[in-house]
Amino acid sequence: MAEKNSKFTDFLNAKILPIIGKFANTRFVRSVMGAGYSVIAFTIVGSMFLILSVLTQVITFPGFVSFYNNTLGRFNNLYTVVYNSTLGIIALFFTGSFAYNFTKIYRDEEKLDLSPLTGAFLSFFALFITVPQLTWSKGAAQFITDAKSGIYGGYGVGGTGLTRIGATGIFTGLIMATLAVQIYRLCVKKGWSVKMPNSVPKGVADSFTSLIPGFLLAFVVVIIDAILIMCHTDIFNLLYVPFSFVSGLVDTWWGILIIVFLIHFLWFFGIHGATIITSFTQAFVLSNMASNVAGGFHIYAGEFNNAFTTIGGSGCTLGAALYMAFMAKSNQLHELGKVAIVPGIFNINEPLIFGLPIVYNIDLVVPFILAPMASSMVGYFAIATHFVPKITAQQPWPTPVGLSGFIATQSFQGAIATILAAIVGALVWYPFIRRYDLKLAKKEQENPEG
Repeated sequence: MAEKNSKFTDFLNAKILPIIGKFANTRFVRSVMGAGYSVIAFTIVGSMFLILSVLTQVITFPGFVSFYNNTLGRFNNLYTVVYNSTLGIIALFFTGSFAYNFTKIYRDEEKLDLSPLTGAFLSFFALFITVPQLTWSKGAAQFITDAKSGIYGGYGVGGTGLTRIGATGIFTGLIMATLAVQIYRLCVKKGWSVKMPNSVPKGVADSFTSLIPGFLLAFVVVIIDAILIMCHTDIFNLLYVPFSFVSGLVDTWWGILIIVFLIHFLWFFGIHGATIITSFTQAFVLSNMASNVAGGFHIYAGEFNNAFTTIGGSGCTLGAALYMAFMAKSNQLHELGKVAIVPGIFNINEPLIFGLPIVYNIDLVVPFILAPMASSMVGYFAIATHFVPKITAQQPWPTPVGLSGFIATQSFQGAIATILAAIVGALVWYPFIRRYDLKLAKKEQENPEG
């Protein structure tokens, strides 16, 4: 059995992991990762102000409701403004950050005279060309106006402002940003720029470097837009079908299990699976959370993983850390548990990942993958059965168990569900970590000097 495991590990290391590693290291994926990290703070800020506006739906005691309505409740519209200025325009944050990172990577790795800020501005420019809704009527492109749908002069308006620069615009923003950066890069590589006299200050001369890329980008995006409009669609509607299909897949119980499995399968080989996989799911969970706030219903939204799956860190290791700190027989696990328990409460478990270790440890691979899959199903079915309200806020990822579920769902049921998920994860871990502990304890007894 050990020989088979060794051959399988060698096969993965030799054939599969280099492909995954190469893909994860592509410029596009690294830029998406950077964009995902950069929007987290804004989504958390927006979520906290959203919670302020719905406190009376969570704490329904008459005394508190009366106190709230006469104090904090007077500013509810201002809380909404903060939310609209974060999640309501999340496509702008995501698009700009992606383009900035993408341009910066090309600048540093290809030694090109590129300005990341110019790349971001060009991406905004391209995105806003696609935002208005037009139709082909009477032989010409016409702005759509439909008061029932909240569309005026081509611009859709909802409770959060312009609808297409919210979460629904993230996918279009990524495409427009990619196009903008590549056109900008091409112009710089080919030397297509407006040459200014040497007497002109460098700052002024540099500002003209985006002139030709801007014109080219405008022509390309307008041509794409025109073709789609004449086909009675646009890029937003065109992307809706495949991305809504993928969004539907990640919102199923088996879709969530696949995501959780991939994250932890990669972690087992020392690859940061959470970073790689969430770089693809980030746009979907943000979009789903925004949809939930607007009245939709999605289970896999916001920080679902940190609330119900990776409790104590990747692998749902909080239960393992508690066992090690308070029940372990071996000195190695007991001492490591004392170090790991406090970080584990805040979902930080690098001491376990690399200290046990979990990476390349055949004895612990099963609970490391199975525990988060089991705990995620607690969260899934708790929300699917409406025992727990849908996720409408994004909590900081180090938020401890219980509080994380309360913030994410703004409900005490959410807190209960996260605790149940942690217990399920701990039950999965127990027989494996105990077996591993006794194995180490036996070795320590046989060789007390180490």
